[in-house]
Amino acid sequence: MTAHVLMLSSSREGDEAYLTHAKARILAHLGDIRDLVFIPYAAVTQSYDSYVDAVASALPECNVVGLHTFDDPVAAIHNASENGHAIVVGGGNTFHLLHSLYRFALMVPLKHAICNGVPYVGWSAGSNICGQSIRTTNDMPIIEPPSFDALEVLPFQINPHYTDYHPPGHNGETRDQRLAEFTTLNPEIPVVGIREGSALLLSGSTLTLVGEKSGFIFQGNNKTPVQPEQDLTELLNRAD
Repeated sequence: MTAHVLMLSSSREGDEAYLTHAKARILAHLGDIRDLVFIPYAAVTQSYDSYVDAVASALPECNVVGLHTFDDPVAAIHNASENGHAIVVGGGNTFHLLHSLYRFALMVPLKHAICNGVPYVGWSAGSNICGQSIRTTNDMPIIEPPSFDALEVLPFQINPHYTDYHPPGHNGETRDQRLAEFTTLNPEIPVVGIREGSALLLSGSTLTLVGEKSGFIFQGNNKTPVQPEQDLTELLNRAD
């Protein structure tokens, strides 16, 4: 597999403007490519056109075209490599994103493009779909996709926006408690929690946590810290 995949935890870090913290990393990841096919299907309360405009404003160096504007979105994904385009998938609601990808028969061509080297950038929901399934998303299940199975570019689960902060007086489950529910039922499947401002970078057969913040690997009853820039390639070789 020759995948080049940048999976950002979020579109913002702290109070910074949209994609500001990630812009340099995104452009470096894209190399000389500046034509982007943007998949806006995670948007629910925002129009797809306005979502594309927001990304284009944040990345003025790039030509951003929404996948929803193509008469044949499957062909647009198939042709991304031939046309020298990269694929970008934004955040929003992961269930709505996955539902739309299944609806438009995009799951297979999207994975094929990624595995054949078309550069991919995702954040939040756009990162979630790179894992085995979306069962560790933070989003509300507002629509039911045909399956929770995701692209499986990575053979494990992702939890973007990971935080271990627990507001004083708040009696809802913590993120760790919610992830523990998953790992209790699925002790063989790792979950990588990535904090806002950090990302997972898959470059060929190498996987790295990039950024300046630590993350965690949850598996079974174990919670293992991951340091910034740590090599996580061993997770790519895990057996189910």
